[in-house]
Amino acid sequence: MRVIVTGSSGLIGSAAVRHWDALGDEVIGIDNDMRATFFGPDGSTKWNQSRLEQETSNFRTVSLDIRDREGVLDLFKNEPPDLVIHCAAQPSHDKAAAIPFLDFEVNANGTLNLLEGTRQHAPEAVFCHMSTNKVYGDAPNELPLDELETRWEYAREEDYDGISESCRIDQTMHSLFGASKTAADVLAQEYGKYFGLKTGIFRGGCLTGASHSGVELHGFLSYLVHVAVTGKPYTIFGYKGKQVRDQIECSDVVKAFEAFSKNPRPGEVYNIGGGRDNAASVLECIQKIEDISGHKVKWTLGDDNRKGDHICYISDLSKLRRDYPDWDIRVSLDEILRQMIASEEAKLATA
Repeated sequence: MRVIVTGSSGLIGSAAVRHWDALGDEVIGIDNDMRATFFGPDGSTKWNQSRLEQETSNFRTVSLDIRDREGVLDLFKNEPPDLVIHCAAQPSHDKAAAIPFLDFEVNANGTLNLLEGTRQHAPEAVFCHMSTNKVYGDAPNELPLDELETRWEYAREEDYDGISESCRIDQTMHSLFGASKTAADVLAQEYGKYFGLKTGIFRGGCLTGASHSGVELHGFLSYLVHVAVTGKPYTIFGYKGKQVRDQIECSDVVKAFEAFSKNPRPGEVYNIGGGRDNAASVLECIQKIEDISGHKVKWTLGDDNRKGDHICYISDLSKLRRDYPDWDIRVSLDEILRQMIASEEAKLATA
């Protein structure tokens, strides 16, 4: 089987590369280190690409920009895939406002190029699209909340499991990142429903793991671990640090892709995150990091809330668990943190 993975040096992409390489499949990665363009040298994933190429057997990287329509179509024509894992994106909620053209061209137009390449040259392939919970904009903030000592919590019992796929995606404030990803999300659905492509859309909560190159504007938990280990200052943006996120380790995301690839449901949408068990506020994550690592986090509270940000977001995983009962969360939040702390300490020791 031939697998094309976009954003192959990033967090989810690299986990997908390792997974299908270990199964003996041919894996072609599309990655041109755009993260360094978005976030500067600290955001570069070249280190991860080098490690992947050393540690895999059936993988190679193609330095291709997904905005390059002809390049994408040529690749799909010459090496048609059986499976596409689309993770490449401009991933920052905040950064998008400063680079609106680039953000939309990568997230929306790039996705269209890949979908059309699949339709023209690999119509039987399964296409897993890594979307985001930012497609819901700030609609989740309309749920009634209780303010507890260290977190915001859903006030109603019926909301306990979190946000389902029925949450609306329009008439909300998304951020420009959320808007470009919504365009890509709907395109992927449409190619499934209109053309019959085997597209699956996965709306991620906080995706994380030890190979994440977190920076201040993206990759909250990874960056929080980084500042704890290195002693750098950390600013919490609003909501008293009580905003809640559900964290999912990258290998659990890849397992969902694998489950979908074996039994695809064209155009279907799934929320994917850590769910209730892996949900914690920023303040609670800081406490966990300090307890596990012994490092103190030098944090301050910023005055302004981020526009369009979620106050409390927990992914309702009921639909994914219903359609793919063999899938579930395997890596706990504490285990995620232990792995990330060990990785960050190892980087510091060899710096």
